[in-house]
Amino acid sequence: MKTFMLFWVLILLINLDLMHCSVSYDRKSLLIDGQRRIIISGSIHYPRSTPEMWEDLIMKAKEGGLDAIDTYVFWNVHEPSPGNYNFEGRNDLVRFLKIVQKAGLYAHLRLGPYVCAEWNFGGFPVWLKYVPGISFRTDNEPFKNAMQGFTEKIVNLLKSHNLYQSQGGPIILSQIENEYGNLRTQLGQEGYNYMSWAAKMAVSLQTGVPWTMCKDVSTPDPLINTCNGFYCHQFTPNRPYKPKFWTEAWSGWFTEFGKSSSQRPVQDLAFAVARFIQTGGSLVNYYMYHGGTNFGRTAGGPFITTSYDYDAPIDEYGLIRQAKYGHLKELHKAIKLCEPALVSADPIVTELGPKQQAHVFYPEKGSCAAFLANYETDSGVKVLFNNKHYNLPPWSISILPDCKNVAFNTAKVGEQTSHMEMLPSNAKIYSWESYNEDVSAVDDSSTMSAFGLLEQINVTRDSTDYLWYKTSVDVNPSDSSLHGGEQPTLVVQSTGHAVHVFINGQLIGSAFGARKERRFTFRKQVNLQPGSNKIALLSIAVGLPNVGGHFETWNTGILGPVVLEGLDQGKADLSWERWTYQVGLKGESMNLASPNGVSMVDWMDSKIAVQKNQPLMWHKAYFDAPEGNEPLAVDMHSMGKGQVWINGVSIGRYWTAVAQGECNGCSYAGRFQPPKCQVGCGKPSQRWYHVPRSWLKPTKNLLVVFEEIGGDPTKISVVKRSVRTVCAQISEYHPNIKSWQLETVESYGRTQEFRTTPKLHLHCAPNQFISSIKFASFGTPLGTCGSFERGTCHAPTSYSVLQKVCIGKQRCAVMITNGNFGRDPCPNVLKRLSVEAVCSPATTSIMANQTSLHN
Repeated sequence: MKTFMLFWVLILLINLDLMHCSVSYDRKSLLIDGQRRIIISGSIHYPRSTPEMWEDLIMKAKEGGLDAIDTYVFWNVHEPSPGNYNFEGRNDLVRFLKIVQKAGLYAHLRLGPYVCAEWNFGGFPVWLKYVPGISFRTDNEPFKNAMQGFTEKIVNLLKSHNLYQSQGGPIILSQIENEYGNLRTQLGQEGYNYMSWAAKMAVSLQTGVPWTMCKDVSTPDPLINTCNGFYCHQFTPNRPYKPKFWTEAWSGWFTEFGKSSSQRPVQDLAFAVARFIQTGGSLVNYYMYHGGTNFGRTAGGPFITTSYDYDAPIDEYGLIRQAKYGHLKELHKAIKLCEPALVSADPIVTELGPKQQAHVFYPEKGSCAAFLANYETDSGVKVLFNNKHYNLPPWSISILPDCKNVAFNTAKVGEQTSHMEMLPSNAKIYSWESYNEDVSAVDDSSTMSAFGLLEQINVTRDSTDYLWYKTSVDVNPSDSSLHGGEQPTLVVQSTGHAVHVFINGQLIGSAFGARKERRFTFRKQVNLQPGSNKIALLSIAVGLPNVGGHFETWNTGILGPVVLEGLDQGKADLSWERWTYQVGLKGESMNLASPNGVSMVDWMDSKIAVQKNQPLMWHKAYFDAPEGNEPLAVDMHSMGKGQVWINGVSIGRYWTAVAQGECNGCSYAGRFQPPKCQVGCGKPSQRWYHVPRSWLKPTKNLLVVFEEIGGDPTKISVVKRSVRTVCAQISEYHPNIKSWQLETVESYGRTQEFRTTPKLHLHCAPNQFISSIKFASFGTPLGTCGSFERGTCHAPTSYSVLQKVCIGKQRCAVMITNGNFGRDPCPNVLKRLSVEAVCSPATTSIMANQTSLHN
């Protein structure tokens, strides 16, 4: 019996050992169980979506060709007060990682715990600022003690759930600190000491997986230093035995209130990734792959919008963004076909022209792989490689997994483009009611008084965006300004982010700062009355700073001077007068945004508030959840600035400030920077605000809005985000160039193949069908999606072919051959097929139309 039991114990130990995987690295790549791997990763931040969205997001990432999910860990959401931890709901890191594991993906855990990330206070909890003697991100004992305590808490939590690869879990990498290089240089020896301490502390936690440190060339061994940026092909690890990793390949850029948005062309992003891989890179992480939403007051900056869409392959709402998603998916397939060569050999670089190169990988065993690059930004070229000619568009790389046939070119986008629209939903909003946040009301329990102007965060501890500064000034009844003379001017200098100025209870104006300017000034002539005049300044934070040296010392709020100029008695400096401070709003103290709090006050019909366009108004209404499963948003175009809640949960800050910028179109070719490809100029920088369906009940959902400067809540609506039109265009293969032969390639157990004949694919979102063909032309069509036009060559059967194959279907595919369109409309000309189709919910008429076409 003992022998029998010993046998099974040995079997169990062997099986357990097989479940545990080793992770290490050499100069080429990560080694997972001794096998070198090219890792394609994407950032998805768990608090920027909902648990109900996580599995769908992660499965879409896997379907898009990703091997790993990358996420920061956000200290301020997990430890909102010292020693009190929160891992519930959107903060359930363990649940998120287990979904990653269930999908069969790896994880890169970027612990920081400084994360930047356009997140409030860079991810640090505000209470950290008030630890005695603390100085952030330097050789400071109070800070290091707090940082180590949180880091150990997270690592031990994850170890207890066996989430590291060494335990059989998904985590193959961890990051300590974040983008420290510039700050380390500024701090000198203290910065170097801190960085070295952070590295040693991380390694001492014995996670069994390598640690990384991004954007710091002095990263100590054994940590891997990594690159962040729009391009990283020129990056070199700081030791010859470390691999070349790109932890943030920026897929787009964040948006600021009052600024236009930036969209990075997928051709350029694919070019940057292929260029990194051809120079020996072995890990690429898209920042972001799904950006998500800055719910509540989590956005930092300041002035970062509630939307953190980032022009990512999966949009803010969890929908696939085409053509970015599909084009990158094809890139990942091509890279994986090259994987055995990439991890086995160093590239041999051959000049093919003045701005053209070939990077060729010759492994000891198997076929070679080649990357043919054209760095010209305005012209395509024909190059000779391996005794064959290849056409390279400008600013592009062709990938040849067998050094013969082109599997992918970064500039040739064969995927469809999907156009998302915000469409009306059937959610009716019932009976708007309003409540006035009385400017003159002072709740003694929430006020304090002091001589002089106080810094805002020291008073509010970031418990609210709002702080009232209130004082009074006496004006002599004989002052000339009261008798036809020039009105005095009120000047308010602030280091806050916004201020609304009230004189005797009336809003006289507002002023706003900017993300890169820490001071701004309000200046306006004012009407005063004889005797005492009440001055109330509502200072507003729009997210705390998330980047910069010692940002914990930066000031926020009205620090003055505050002066009245032009009185007969001369300039009156109010800065050191007695000021009364009220933290937050009266409506906040009564919890008016919650279902339980709305009954605390008497609400009035909103029509009265709308007629007067009153500032500082609370508005509420109820609505039923819309039918269907499309993502939802509230359309706030009729409002000004404030915050919005659904069933007591904060969607975030809204601000319909008009976007400033230069939206002059954009070519994919050439280096990308955010000012290059701007969109949305002259429109609200953010109009729609994501409402997760999981936050809704079937009926009587409470919508509460706090409006700072005046707006019309009756025009707010609940809309659904849907794919309305889809476009695709693809070229036939040139008759003089041998097309890719159907070939099966096996790479680490994965079998992939490429088509011999190009096909145009169209597909609508789930539960939608192609209802009409808006444009179709096989020949030489012109323009882009939404503005296609026929060229000089056009096959007359283009519409009928597409209608027959696609109408009434959720997806369809059309072969690009002359025979498919009856005859060759223009012999000896390279033709393409361009199509724009309309997607609609399934209806009986669509299905009947489909039947008649097939009959």
